[in-house]
Amino acid sequence: MKRRAVFIALLAAVLAAAQAEPFFDAARGRTPIDKETAPPRLLNQINDDQRLPRNYRYQPPVIPHRIDGYQVDRNFNKCLDCHAREKSDFSQAVPVSETHYVDRDGKVLTHISRRRYFCKQCHVAQEPVAPLVGNAFKGDAGDATPLPAPASAPAR
Repeated sequence: MKRRAVFIALLAAVLAAAQAEPFFDAARGRTPIDKETAPPRLLNQINDDQRLPRNYRYQPPVIPHRIDGYQVDRNFNKCLDCHAREKSDFSQAVPVSETHYVDRDGKVLTHISRRRYFCKQCHVAQEPVAPLVGNAFKGDAGDATPLPAPASAPAR
């Protein structure tokens, strides 16, 4: 019986201390973790159309322009209005990579593979924000070495 009383007293002390000192998470700022917080306002995306270097080989490039309101669904892909290989000469946009025309079995297609159709699952718009945590990652300058083209890539 005495052990039970000690356990209850200890539990009450822990709960009292937890209520007196709220827990904070660095990603949430000064809002305690048990309180709701408003999401931070997004600033203007970088919109300078400057290609940024990649940190490692096969890193998907970031999108260097605004994509607010772009429709990308199973019926339509706004990105392909400019980046489709047949339209890139006119639009002066970087054409979709040859790798996007290859299916999972390695067969070269005349259209973009369904598994590469939804651009924003790999490519993101660049935001001018500070990192939440420090990072000492040093890339291998993957952009300096061009990717090899498939043997039978679609004509541009």
